[in-house]
Amino acid sequence: MCGRYANTKSSPDMAALFDAEDLIAGAWTPLYNIAPTTPAPVVRRSKSKDERVVELARFGLVPWWASDPAIGSRMFNARIETVSTSRAFKRPFASRRALVPADGWYEWRKLPGGGKQPYYFTQPGGVVFAGLWDTWRQGDVHLLTFTILTCPALDEAIETVHDRMPYVLPPERYAAWLGEEDADESDLLAGPAPSLAKELEIRKVGRAVGKADNEGPELIRPVDAEGPTTIPGL
Repeated sequence: MCGRYANTKSSPDMAALFDAEDLIAGAWTPLYNIAPTTPAPVVRRSKSKDERVVELARFGLVPWWASDPAIGSRMFNARIETVSTSRAFKRPFASRRALVPADGWYEWRKLPGGGKQPYYFTQPGGVVFAGLWDTWRQGDVHLLTFTILTCPALDEAIETVHDRMPYVLPPERYAAWLGEEDADESDLLAGPAPSLAKELEIRKVGRAVGKADNEGPELIRPVDAEGPTTIPGL
C-alpha cells in the first residue's frame, strides 16, 4: 500500500520537469507527510488545453457515482491486478491516468512484539507514481481527486517491510501512461522496472510520521537501526 508520501518540489519545478502548464499558482506548500484527503500535485493531460497540466487534487479517489465524498479517505490506492475491472477505478484507468510526483514514500513493518516501524523509500531525484484521477460533483461542490496504483513488492528487501509498493513509472513511460502514446493494457500494467529495487534507498525513520498532523524534514531523517527492527541487508 501507499498511504503516506513526501513531495517537496515546487509547482514551477514540476511544471518544468514534466513539460506541463502550472495551474497551482502558488497554492502548493511542499509536504513531507501527505496523507489521504490531503490536496497534492498531480500531472494529467487536459483535454480542454490539449497539454499536460500540474494541479492540485485531493488524495483518495472519489468515484463520480459516489453519494458521499468521504469514500475517498479509503480509496487512496488501486491494485494493479484489479484496476481495469474495479467499479471504482476502471473508468479512470481507461481515460483518466495521472502522474503523481513524489520524493519518496513510507511503509510500516509489523514488529514481532507488536507495533509498527516506519521506513522511507526514496531514490535520487525522487519517484513518480502511476495514478488515476476523477471528478465528483454534487450541487456547488466540485472535487478533483486521485489514487495511487500499487503492485507486489519487487524484491525481498522491500517485501520485508511490506508486501506491496507503489507502481513507480520511469520517464520513458510517462507519455503512454498519460494517453499521449498508444499502449495496450498489458504494457500499461507491466509494473515497475526490476532495476528499481537496486536504485531505492530504504531508511528507517522515526515514528512521528505515523501522525498525519506531523510535518517537516525530520520525518525522513534516518534513525539508528537496532534490535528487532533491523532488516538484514538494509
